[in-house]
Amino acid sequence: MLVTHEFGPWYDAQSRVLVLGTMPSPKSREAGFYYAHPQNRFWRVLPALYGEPPLVGDIAAQQDFLTRRHIALWDVLASCEIEGASDSSIRNPVPNDMNVILRAAPIRAIFATGQKAGALYKKYCLPQCGIPAQVLPSTSPANCAVKLDALCEKYAAIRQAAEA
Repeated sequence: MLVTHEFGPWYDAQSRVLVLGTMPSPKSREAGFYYAHPQNRFWRVLPALYGEPPLVGDIAAQQDFLTRRHIALWDVLASCEIEGASDSSIRNPVPNDMNVILRAAPIRAIFATGQKAGALYKKYCLPQCGIPAQVLPSTSPANCAVKLDALCEKYAAIRQAAEA
């Protein structure tokens, strides 16, 4: 099924790091914001890095957190054919223009949440913007082999880059 990204990036002029997924899941498209599936661990991991409680399901609190912590969120793709939330089913990807954010904010580091996001970024976005992305493990419930503590350890690089 052809899916078009239905909401824009989250960033402001003080964003220092950019975190990229591949494409919003059906739950995220329904909610109108990133990582909205209640089983996705993104909103448990990121706040934990700062000693804050999980922000699952509270979009206003998530947006406030991102702004306070200078973290921008977007996805690599503007549209693609995809089945459900399965990154492995992605066909005919159309990338977003990362320069929208890179021209507006002092981004110091880019992170991709999962191997597919990293590979798509490298193929379609890196040639245009020239900033490599560090690939982090996916926080998706499909990646249950990576435990919460291990995710927090890897995602600590986001805090380090945002505070540098």
